[in-house]
Amino acid sequence: MTKPRFEIIKSHILKNIENGLWEPGAAVPSENQLADHFDVSRMTARRALAELTQSGVLERIKGAGTFVAVQLPTGSLLEIRNIADEITERGHRHSSRVMTLEERSTDLNSKKLLALPEGQKVFFSRVLHLENDVPIQLEERYVNSRIVPDYLEQDFTLQTPSAYLSEVTPLSEADHWIEAIGANQDLSELLEVAPSAPCLKITRRTYTRRQARKSPDVVNFAYLYHPGERYRLGGHLNF
Repeated sequence: MTKPRFEIIKSHILKNIENGLWEPGAAVPSENQLADHFDVSRMTARRALAELTQSGVLERIKGAGTFVAVQLPTGSLLEIRNIADEITERGHRHSSRVMTLEERSTDLNSKKLLALPEGQKVFFSRVLHLENDVPIQLEERYVNSRIVPDYLEQDFTLQTPSAYLSEVTPLSEADHWIEAIGANQDLSELLEVAPSAPCLKITRRTYTRRQARKSPDVVNFAYLYHPGERYRLGGHLNF
């Protein structure tokens, strides 16, 4: 299958960055220059630049041009992204370690988080995600076993829990909260940061609406921990 032209442009830009030809802060060719070089439309070149900007590889400054980003990898505040996709779009390699994948009874906390009747089983997973072998996210996830009965049978070293859940339960809405925390001993060891180092904690609850006119069901509730020195959240708003 022929690779889309905008993907070829993205690969060219990423290769130049990875090889050190374009260092952080360096200007990259304009839309017109890329369009001429690759014999494509400006719209195709624009898409390549836009996607690399969205994933945090490039930074576009109005009136000045497009530059190799100096800042940290960026996750979106405006949409739910799969961490593996974020890493791949930066031209880096994603890997993961599944630390826990088990069934648990509903306690008061999970009952509240998932809105489940007491006694119903829930699934719990704990997965460490790495970017080029460096920890970038610790994910702790509680899953509604009634909606996702095959969750424990998945190999989450091949596919992330987020990607799998998006496939089997189309999401209708979500809540999320963001806070700064200090790394406790466990986080310090897993994320490879100093004790009490600043970390970003994202708490997210997702829903699916399986029948019209009925209120949505909670699919899962997740805690996502990122080392503050290696990750940030951002996005672009149009008004």
